[in-house]
Amino acid sequence: MPPKALMRFSMADYIIFALLLIFSSVIGLFYALSGGRQRTTQEFLLAGRSMTFVPVALSLLATFQSAVAILGVPAEIYTNGTQYWFLGCSYFLGLLIPAHVFLPVFYRLGLTSTYEYLELRFNKATRLCGMLTFIFQMVIYMGVVLYAPALALNAVTGFNLWGAVLAMGLVCTLYTAVGGLKAVIWTDVFQTLVMFSGQLAVIIIGAKQAGGIGEVWQSAVRGGKISGIDLNPDPFERHTFWTLGFGGVFMMLALYGVNQAQVQRYLSSRSEMQAKLSCYAVFPCQQIVLAMGCLMGLVMYARYGENSPLQQGYVSASDQMVLYFVMDVLQDYPGLPGLFIACLFSGALSTISSAFSSLAAVTMADLIKPHYPDMSERRATLISKCLAFGYGILCLGMSYIASLMGSVLQAALSIFGMIGGPLLGTFCLGMFFPMANSMGAILGLVAGLIMAFWIGIGSFISKPMQLSFVNTTSVPNVTISVTSTAVTMANATLAVSAGPIGLKKFYSLSYLWYSGFNAAIVVIVGLLVSFLTGPMKGEDVNPSTVFPVLHYLLFFLPKRYREKLTCGVRYQQAGPRMCWGQPTSVAMFLPPTKHAHNSPTLTVTFRM
Repeated sequence: MPPKALMRFSMADYIIFALLLIFSSVIGLFYALSGGRQRTTQEFLLAGRSMTFVPVALSLLATFQSAVAILGVPAEIYTNGTQYWFLGCSYFLGLLIPAHVFLPVFYRLGLTSTYEYLELRFNKATRLCGMLTFIFQMVIYMGVVLYAPALALNAVTGFNLWGAVLAMGLVCTLYTAVGGLKAVIWTDVFQTLVMFSGQLAVIIIGAKQAGGIGEVWQSAVRGGKISGIDLNPDPFERHTFWTLGFGGVFMMLALYGVNQAQVQRYLSSRSEMQAKLSCYAVFPCQQIVLAMGCLMGLVMYARYGENSPLQQGYVSASDQMVLYFVMDVLQDYPGLPGLFIACLFSGALSTISSAFSSLAAVTMADLIKPHYPDMSERRATLISKCLAFGYGILCLGMSYIASLMGSVLQAALSIFGMIGGPLLGTFCLGMFFPMANSMGAILGLVAGLIMAFWIGIGSFISKPMQLSFVNTTSVPNVTISVTSTAVTMANATLAVSAGPIGLKKFYSLSYLWYSGFNAAIVVIVGLLVSFLTGPMKGEDVNPSTVFPVLHYLLFFLPKRYREKLTCGVRYQQAGPRMCWGQPTSVAMFLPPTKHAHNSPTLTVTFRM
């Protein structure tokens, strides 16, 4: 086996990489010193609710397009063909449902943290459980998303590993802590443009060297890399049309429907319509990003065929192939390798900054503010900035721990993805089932987490593979920079064997169904527990926290039957458009006679 072929950066490459960090810092400093200067928590955590849909959409896309996805998707296409491209079919429902179901509920409640919803719908204990689960999820993932691309870069180019980690971590901490969410969103816009430019440069030059895009496609056809539509409905098959097109919807909902990092961007919009438009606008952008990742994989195949850099021993992990390919293709173009590396680390920066901002928001809104309701805005804003800075330092610490974990790192990454489904299930339980009570929500969440860890760890243990911890090639999932990527890493250990039975068959469930399966467990257990412990009465449920899904789906029924489907929830209390109008007072959302024992709707937490 030949030794690794290290490819060095030129001075132009270093300059471009440095400019990425400098411009990101400048954007943060600009918003720290201009406008309201981040003097209120609304401005720092929600950008003063002043954003339009274009920057919000690009920020959503940047968070979605993580560094691991930039590395993983081309490697997946190179190895297994274009079947993965059908994941784009899931984007339609995966964005339409959040735009018309989750987003209106969260936006009209005027939340800062999505977990405030759980208190409004259930009680404080449910809110605390959801919030702690989210913090656990994000803290584990932050160090990984910072360390993994830096390690891949070091392996291919010899770029200083900890220099890259520290530079990214400190710059990201700086602009997030001083510039707030507005700085995060606008740096995401800049970083999105860098990501597009870097990937496009590689595709154009790589295709030109291969003889044109037509020759790239013909090469893929000859190599059997162009996949047809596999209509096999078996959920235990890794990739089929149904698995990608419909299983992927639940993964999208876990990210775009209830994940704090994304919902926080919706809430920063100046109006509900602007927030919805951001969902619509991100759809074509996602399709373009997915297409670019897949095309890069086909260009890689046209260049190397079946004799990949991994098989030649030039790299030690499949995802390192992408960086090797970039350095190989662009070695005669000084500055362009640096552009792609800037593209790669833009994905990492956008994901990490989103994590910092969302963690600061939930910690302030869910842990600190409830205990100190009279805290001044100035003090609350200062604490929020300190929280963002503290989480940045914690991220650097987690990246060091990640470097020590070795093969255990895949298990750590899987934790992130396994938590997304149960959290989605908890919100669905509250939003779609008025009879669900707080005991059902808490025990449902616990049951969902147990099932998620059982499947994830069982899959990891039952079919071990010797893979580098940055290898997402086996199961890359571009749809979740903050959710699915971790599921991808967890399932990188799966090697489907012939005819698994019993628990092994159970463990071979496609990773794309994880979110849907675990969310269903939460809903089923939650409803059973609610019925056994006494379901909530409709008149005791805050109508602003429930989406009347049956009322809309069964619109063709007579009015009196549709009213029965509301389960007694008094939507008429919210005016002529029920809870979907623009209320003017808290009283409109409250039952006229009594309130549930676990409903906090009378507290100041509920805002219009």
